[in-house]
Amino acid sequence: MGSEVSKQIQRRKAVSMEKQMLFDLNENCGETFPGCDYRPTDRKNWMASLGPKDLHINNIVWPGTHNSATDRIGIPCISRPFAQCQTLSVYQQLALGTRVLDIRVNENNRVCHGILLTYNIDVVINDVKKFLFETTSEVIILEIRTEYGHRDPPEFEDYLEEKLSMYLIHQDDYVFGKTIAELLPKRIICVWKPRNSPQPKPGSPFWSAEYLKDNWIDTDLPSTKFDSNLKYLSDQAPVSSRYFFYRVENTVTAQPDNPVVCVRPVTGRIHGYARLFINRCFAEGCANRLQVFSTDFIGEDFVDACVGLTHARVHGEC
Repeated sequence: MGSEVSKQIQRRKAVSMEKQMLFDLNENCGETFPGCDYRPTDRKNWMASLGPKDLHINNIVWPGTHNSATDRIGIPCISRPFAQCQTLSVYQQLALGTRVLDIRVNENNRVCHGILLTYNIDVVINDVKKFLFETTSEVIILEIRTEYGHRDPPEFEDYLEEKLSMYLIHQDDYVFGKTIAELLPKRIICVWKPRNSPQPKPGSPFWSAEYLKDNWIDTDLPSTKFDSNLKYLSDQAPVSSRYFFYRVENTVTAQPDNPVVCVRPVTGRIHGYARLFINRCFAEGCANRLQVFSTDFIGEDFVDACVGLTHARVHGEC
């Protein structure tokens, strides 16, 4: 019993120390970077505002959400705090400026996060279609994967193609060098990551797992995650010579050996340092590698940071 108490005290000290490290780094380095002062006047249509003819797919900094469809997961006040990573619906996230969605499904077409369930995948698809109907030039990356511990939903590719065929951009390496204008009216890059079924093939309406990569660091220590994100991003090729999307997630994850396991207070340890991360990307010489940047509980400032850097790239400011 005494050793367990001692371990918990040390874990709390480690978390406190790392929170202070990030705070001090932010105080010393600030949050400035090319485009940091830019604020889109219309977040719902920010790609259209920047110009579809000027926006190359590989040059966009894509604001994304982690576990995007968890706004109504589990039971309120009971299981929800342990799995909810977003409070906004998928439609609300897209209208706010989110352009990368992370959706997890089970064998019954239900969205899930681990063992906790929420609505049917139809809710997500309808939100996506509503957003695309209301806009003209916004492109999204829709990642759908079978959640760990679950089986693939049956005939899922057929289902997705039936629902989204008019919007699907087919798997093709040449897409990365194209502008949004060259892809229209197609507007969804759908990355389908099954666990048991074959991966989508070249030319398919769906993109295989190798086209959206990341290095998942499973930790609740914010400075450890921040530094690891920088290290793994530095290992990537520049976006101009890369034929896949690379994602950095500005999140930390609750651990079973720490008494604080609700998502919001844990991920809050790193949540406010997205602009600092972009600042350090420039300082470390890896800003030209940043592409998909995701977060829990997305807000306007996170979107503005990504759009601002994209605006700077378009205008040759970095």
